[in-house]
Amino acid sequence: MNRDLTVGSPKKVLWLYTLPLLGSVLFQQLYNLADSVVAGRFISEQALAAVGNASEIILIYTAFAFGCNIGCSVIISQLFGAKDIRGVKSAVSTAFLSFGVMCGLLMLFGFFSLEPLLQLIQTPEAIFGSTLLYLRIYTAGMPFVFFYNVATGIFSALGDSKSPFYFLAFSSLSNIGVDILFVTAFNMGVAGVAWATFLCQGLSCVLAVSTLLRRLRAMPAEGPYERFSPPLFRRLFLVAVPSVLQQLFVSLGNIMIQGIVNAYGESVIAGFTAATRLNNIAVSCYMAVGNGLSAYSAQNIGAERLDRVRQGLRGAVQLGILLCVPFVAAYCLGGRLCVGLFLSSDASQTSMETAILILRFLSPFYFAVAAKVITDGVIRGAAAMGLFMSSTFTDLALRVLFVALLIKPLGAAGIGLAWGIGWVSGAVLSLLMYFSGLWKRRLPLGSGRET
Repeated sequence: MNRDLTVGSPKKVLWLYTLPLLGSVLFQQLYNLADSVVAGRFISEQALAAVGNASEIILIYTAFAFGCNIGCSVIISQLFGAKDIRGVKSAVSTAFLSFGVMCGLLMLFGFFSLEPLLQLIQTPEAIFGSTLLYLRIYTAGMPFVFFYNVATGIFSALGDSKSPFYFLAFSSLSNIGVDILFVTAFNMGVAGVAWATFLCQGLSCVLAVSTLLRRLRAMPAEGPYERFSPPLFRRLFLVAVPSVLQQLFVSLGNIMIQGIVNAYGESVIAGFTAATRLNNIAVSCYMAVGNGLSAYSAQNIGAERLDRVRQGLRGAVQLGILLCVPFVAAYCLGGRLCVGLFLSSDASQTSMETAILILRFLSPFYFAVAAKVITDGVIRGAAAMGLFMSSTFTDLALRVLFVALLIKPLGAAGIGLAWGIGWVSGAVLSLLMYFSGLWKRRLPLGSGRET
């Protein structure tokens, strides 16, 4: 159901819109969680290390898919907020055509570059074959990842955060069952984990795209619309490409960190994988709030309601604080229990201690990363992508630098502290950019009505 985010109580509207996004994020994490839990508990510690090692390469793929999601969400939100339905339909058609071409090129790149990338990050020989197999199957399913992200970006732009949640919940729960079936009953090993993800991501993609197309056909527009609009392509491009680059910076930084960690052996890799999986759950929740605020801000910017943007930011900060407290408590006080979801009783003590130390030193910084990604939601909603990229790049560069500097003297604790240093630096930059008003410079003429 489409929803106008420019009317009603800003906090209530934002929270009602964002809560299904939080649910979607949790179910999205189930894909990775299911793969890692099944690999670690039903196959071996080496299998968990292989899946974790593959995830850093997969982040390159998802960087492109997420960039396309953001491009659709921001531009179509602004068009929908301005009540330009004809423009919305043209932007959707343009997005599917242009981002489909991008997906095809990325798949070609993936098939020819997987082995060099795994060698680049010093993948241990014991897990090289399993990691490569997992990645080849995942690469074959890239169209599902791309078009699902494009569709969910459009749903978000139309104020509908519930439909993607329903699709993702169904497919994620299915993924758990298929993971266990393929690994335990069919004894397919890491390949079974990969094929389960392939099938269930395909299901969520088909459901999302087919529902979206029916929704769009029912929306009345004045006259025919362009199937491919060069001006709208340029607007999508100007938001999507910086978003892709920003995510690529993050992915390449994580690959560099993975390369540093890989030098310490399979047990440390497995512990690092368990910790990053748990960390991703928390950070993804904060990002969901930021993404919700981004769509909310873009619609209100399109409707020239900057007063509502400020009120929405306050509501998002309150929600972010409520989300930080339980994660910090769980990871600081109950880290061993949380890590036990991934590592069986046969796992080495090194794996367990690595994961616990990373979480213990990392989680107190969640308040900083929440502040950063929520503030980024407004900046991105205004399509001020240069500002958005600069704070993220600073965060990332410092994370990689301090992991390299701290891991040897401090061990796993150094990884957690390094990430925290990056998050605090990025948060300071994002807040300065927001309060300075730099994000308003590229807004359409006339924006800023205070009624």
